[in-house]
Amino acid sequence: MIAEKNKVVSIVYELRSGSKEGEVVESLNAENPLTFLFGTGGLLPIFEENLSGLGSGDSFEFELGLEDAYGPVVENAIVDVPQSVFEVDGQIDESLMQIGNMVPMMDSEGRRLNGKVIAIEGDAVKMDFNHPMAGSDLYFKGQVTDVRSATDEELTHGHVHATSGCGCGGSESGECNSDNCEDDNCKSDGEGGSCGCGC
Repeated sequence: MIAEKNKVVSIVYELRSGSKEGEVVESLNAENPLTFLFGTGGLLPIFEENLSGLGSGDSFEFELGLEDAYGPVVENAIVDVPQSVFEVDGQIDESLMQIGNMVPMMDSEGRRLNGKVIAIEGDAVKMDFNHPMAGSDLYFKGQVTDVRSATDEELTHGHVHATSGCGCGGSESGECNSDNCEDDNCKSDGEGGSCGCGC
């Protein structure tokens, strides 16, 4: 079986920033693979193109230029927000305003986005809403560990379910909530998004 549309593909990889010699920014192993439904728009299209046709046990190695990855750093995505945004129960939560923190927020149209605190200047907090890998070429080296047919339920929902089928959902922070699970097999989808087993 090969990686193609509507197949469930599991991969392990090492991601380096910039080039083959760049800094390792992410590493997934067999205990924590990235498992996804191929061809449904969950990953960068060109990333999937580089995996298309590969089977379990096949290795891959490729580089994505920043234009094909997350694009250049956009200066107007770096903004000052008032410290009052960080108020919790009428008090400013200093722990949220630590430089380097990634803070989940919502824009004026209700869309969720993550911002990185990069400076505190007076009553304002400077935040960067660019993707963390914006402005970088990406170098991937890894292996396909499994390819299987998607279940009818996975095809209907458009994402992979954990083998337990626990049916739990992700929280606003992108963390898994296993309160309604029969077991603890719920896990993140590897992209900081919803649970792999949530519907």
